[in-house]
Amino acid sequence: MRYRTRVTAPAALLGTMAALSVAAPAHAAPETGTPGPETLGDPVFPGLGNDGYRVSAYHLDFAYDATTRLVDATATLTLTTTQELSRLSLDALGLDVHEVLLDGVPATREQVGQKLRIIPAATLPAQTSVTVTVTYTADPRAGLTPTAWVPTPDGFAVCPQPNAAHTVFPCNDHPSDKADFTFRITIPAGLKGVASGRLVSTEDLGDGRTAYDYRSREPMATELVQITVGDYVIKDRQGPHGLPLRDVVPTARATALEPALALTPNLVSWIEQRLGAFPFETYGLLPCNSDASDAFDFTGLETQTLTLYKPNFLLQAEKSIGSHMMHELVHSYFGNSVSPATWSDLWLNEGHADFYGLLYRYERGWADSLGLTTMEARMKDTYARGDQWRRTSGPVAAPNEANLFDSQRYLGGVLVLYALRQQVGESVFGAIESTFLERFRNASASTQDYIAVASEVSGADQSGFLRDWLYGTRTPRMPGHPDWTVTPVSSALRQPQNRTDGHWHDNSATL
Repeated sequence: MRYRTRVTAPAALLGTMAALSVAAPAHAAPETGTPGPETLGDPVFPGLGNDGYRVSAYHLDFAYDATTRLVDATATLTLTTTQELSRLSLDALGLDVHEVLLDGVPATREQVGQKLRIIPAATLPAQTSVTVTVTYTADPRAGLTPTAWVPTPDGFAVCPQPNAAHTVFPCNDHPSDKADFTFRITIPAGLKGVASGRLVSTEDLGDGRTAYDYRSREPMATELVQITVGDYVIKDRQGPHGLPLRDVVPTARATALEPALALTPNLVSWIEQRLGAFPFETYGLLPCNSDASDAFDFTGLETQTLTLYKPNFLLQAEKSIGSHMMHELVHSYFGNSVSPATWSDLWLNEGHADFYGLLYRYERGWADSLGLTTMEARMKDTYARGDQWRRTSGPVAAPNEANLFDSQRYLGGVLVLYALRQQVGESVFGAIESTFLERFRNASASTQDYIAVASEVSGADQSGFLRDWLYGTRTPRMPGHPDWTVTPVSSALRQPQNRTDGHWHDNSATL
């Protein structure tokens, strides 16, 4: 059999090499039968995901070289075919693939665009368990588009949302295919390696390197994975009901950041009173060790069990950060525990995160960015903009790639939830929320799933009401507020985006 010789290439060449690399066992069987579709049909990112199988587990083994600043990695996927497959594909971009094994046997491979195609020696039957092992090298500084890598002076972090996990590891990169994750991170002395989940073991390799093993207790969408390496200190504290909290903090900033980190236990207590017990085994913050303005295009990101933040944001007073810290914490429930079935369902994540983040703000009497201090006042202002936002940004539950993270998904989503609460009453609304979270815990759910739960729990068909709010081109009447009016569409009205500095995720009203 003939294999590619492993070489260390300049960073700029890694993506090119990855795109061109092809390796095959000698005398490989020709491709026959049915190749797996290279899409899951997402309406926002139709190129993401691959059909014909589902992944049950990932094991990611990363070794970081502080001299070359490259990552040598092995991704092991356990999957089950859902149909007969003569070929399957994974999402992968910018990865210099050295070898692919199917159940331990070298397989033919090719990288085309953002797909890693794998052709087994014989067609895989339906309902067959298969282990796929991909060995590769990645460069966190490669400058891919998109990219999940956040290079730092002493290592890296990752921010996969929404469409970039496959620049870090080959995967079925869609939130509808959640899986178990384990991680092994090998790093040189003086650095820490951290991942989503809980630390299960630490091994001194005896050569100046340490290996850290992590396991996520709950399944995870690929866009929620966090892996970070750097000069960090781990700060442990206890949350409500004995929940272990761990923060991963740049060593040089640990003291300055402590006031913000100390807020987490009370934040968890507040949200548990409204949404139930925290759904994961741990929670904490990762103030990334980078001050670069373009390190990533948001303030905070809800990677599972560990929220990634720009460190300087957390140096502000509580009234300036507490509402957004609640926003990110709420994503542990809406977005992480219950993930969107498609990216069109993003309003379920962001609308809920802003809804509870704003409630938290107004309970404390903190004025928002408009100077308003009540949910009713903010919703009246948002309601007036409704038709303009629907004209410029589309309905709340019908985004496209360009406007996926604009305010229509955030504040527009809050307005839908506020309208539903007005329609059914606060106690029924709370029951809808808890039922939805319990029914779809550790799974993915669609907008239609939420509508169905709302109808079931309220005892009345809410489909027409919610579809008008979520998909209509005109803003419906607000229950309980017949005096509220929608401003006629005008180019003079504010656009849905709150920011114009290029930070396209930062449209949360909690900032």
